[in-house]
Amino acid sequence: MENRPELVLVFSGKRKSGKDYITDVIQERLGPEVCAVLRLSGPLKQQYAQERGLDLDRLLGSGPYKEQYRADMIRWGEDRRNQDPGFFCCLATRGAQQPVWVVSDARRQSDLQWFRSEFPSQTRSVRVQCSEETRGRRGWSFTPGVDDAESECGLDRGVEFDWIIRNEADAPSLDQQLQPILRAAQEAAAAAQEVAVLRHDQ
Repeated sequence: MENRPELVLVFSGKRKSGKDYITDVIQERLGPEVCAVLRLSGPLKQQYAQERGLDLDRLLGSGPYKEQYRADMIRWGEDRRNQDPGFFCCLATRGAQQPVWVVSDARRQSDLQWFRSEFPSQTRSVRVQCSEETRGRRGWSFTPGVDDAESECGLDRGVEFDWIIRNEADAPSLDQQLQPILRAAQEAAAAAQEVAVLRHDQ
């Protein structure tokens, strides 16, 4: 792979835990030229929509259209992953040039394992957590075949996360919790800049 990142932050968390919001905040703080947000679900939905003749824009949204197909999309995605565990990870990282990659939606052990095997020294894992009450206030309700499937539960245990963010009203402020992550990202971006300068000077 030509453009290897300096840091890969692999985020996971339950539906409506706020992981997309948090990863967007990180990109906003660092700037899009430093930080790429990679969504594993993007290429999955693109491929699924293509094969099923569905509306990709509506699948990428957060409305009822996506929920209507979610269970079938999960089954379809599992079949693809069984054939090739890194299939969607490869698609999501294609073309990313920035020194910091933020993977916003790892869901399975195989997702995390792929990044750890491809980028062993760069990969850090981050878990976003909040209570079911908080998730319920954000519109979540338990859906059989979705919330008890591997796509929601695959990283619930057996992982030692580098950072855990509690995205709750009674938790420390998000700014405070993000400080060590942003510091690591800024150091990675500075290291990438040094390498670029050295290459330029050679």
